[in-house]
Amino acid sequence: MFYLVDRDRMQNSEPARLRDSVRDRHSTIVIGAGQAGLSMAYCLQKRGLQPLVLEKHRIGFAWDQQRWDSFCLVTPNWQCRLPDFPYDGAEPEGFMGRQAIVDYLHRFAKTCRAPIREGVTVQRLQQCDRGFQLLTNEGEYWAQQVVIATGAYHEPKRHPLAARLPESIVQIDARDYRNPEQLPPGAVLVVGSGQSGCQIAEDLFLAGRTVHLSVGSAPRSPRRYRGRDVVDWLDQMGYYDTPIDAHADPRSVRRKTNHYLTGRDGGREIDLRQRAKEGLLLHGRLFTLTSQAIQFEDNLATHLDAADAVYCRIRRSIDDFIAQHQLEAPEEPPYQPCWQPTESQTSTQLLVAEIAAVIWCTGYRSDFSWVEVPVFDGSGLPVHQRGVTPVPGLYFIGLPWLHTWGSGRFCGVGQDAEYLADQIQWRRDRRDASQERLECTALLGS
Repeated sequence: MFYLVDRDRMQNSEPARLRDSVRDRHSTIVIGAGQAGLSMAYCLQKRGLQPLVLEKHRIGFAWDQQRWDSFCLVTPNWQCRLPDFPYDGAEPEGFMGRQAIVDYLHRFAKTCRAPIREGVTVQRLQQCDRGFQLLTNEGEYWAQQVVIATGAYHEPKRHPLAARLPESIVQIDARDYRNPEQLPPGAVLVVGSGQSGCQIAEDLFLAGRTVHLSVGSAPRSPRRYRGRDVVDWLDQMGYYDTPIDAHADPRSVRRKTNHYLTGRDGGREIDLRQRAKEGLLLHGRLFTLTSQAIQFEDNLATHLDAADAVYCRIRRSIDDFIAQHQLEAPEEPPYQPCWQPTESQTSTQLLVAEIAAVIWCTGYRSDFSWVEVPVFDGSGLPVHQRGVTPVPGLYFIGLPWLHTWGSGRFCGVGQDAEYLADQIQWRRDRRDASQERLECTALLGS
């Protein structure tokens, strides 16, 4: 039976000595109740294990509170396949919006029988002789094994000189954007052309706002090609199941930006060249800024060409797959760019007085500073093999490319959860067997 612990009621009913000292001891604790943490809890339950899940906010918080109103998935609904809980709605080829995603997670949470405690922030995680100690805002927890399921996108990144902009310019990060109405009247600069940047720029542009977009090196993808959604093709081609170790340079794969496209309006491509023809103002990568002006690099054409090159490479890979397997699929004409930047159409400088707001869509950094266990490389990222760290009993799940492209997504996190659940069960069984042998030895000795 799934149940959610009422934190306020528990605080009022529990003795103070439990709240103020050691709160609980558990075999396994999962930190985070997003799709990764819930999948982990479910898979452990299937193996007869009873984990405790600690969630800093509430189930679905990031999807509900850190996405804009028109947000939707860029992968079709049929790719939402959490463990034993695939999408079963009426639009498998559609794209779930923000509220539908939250509802999907809540329905999945009800299939879990593990206790989930919301509003519990893990402030420090330390290794000890009994396993791990978790210091939280509600006291201490102890666990023999811990799974960290907090993802990797914790703190928004901004240009290091962002503070130079005058206070009159509203500055927000992508996760705080909701809709065009929340911004003051006037032009908006969106910095970053990954999925969030392009989709937010479109959202503003379609609402009639004047939008400047600083374009970086993010690649783009077709939406549909030769009669099918590109995700269908790539899934059939095995791309999403390819493990990270099969790539020539795994580190560079993990650093790559997601391709930009959208699930809005039933799913379509984002063609920045077409938007430029319609009036969206494009610039190169942001270089520097002062209180008076923002300077961009003169590389807009280079970034647009590079994004198109990836776009065409994806199409060619599908063409090759169709030819290799002799599949029936309609032909499509070669891609032709519809717009080219010229000096009269673009500018490498934008006066601060010309804009009212800046939206920073420049990615996120990880913050695992609360994890005081030696499992990190020099860049602050965990060292692991498919989520298993060098420290026995400590695991990660939900990281981008933990094992495959889908590891941090609805389509692949379940496979990682099954794998880690097997590892956790094996370690527990081995520990129990060892304890049984010690007890038998002590009994014989007596």
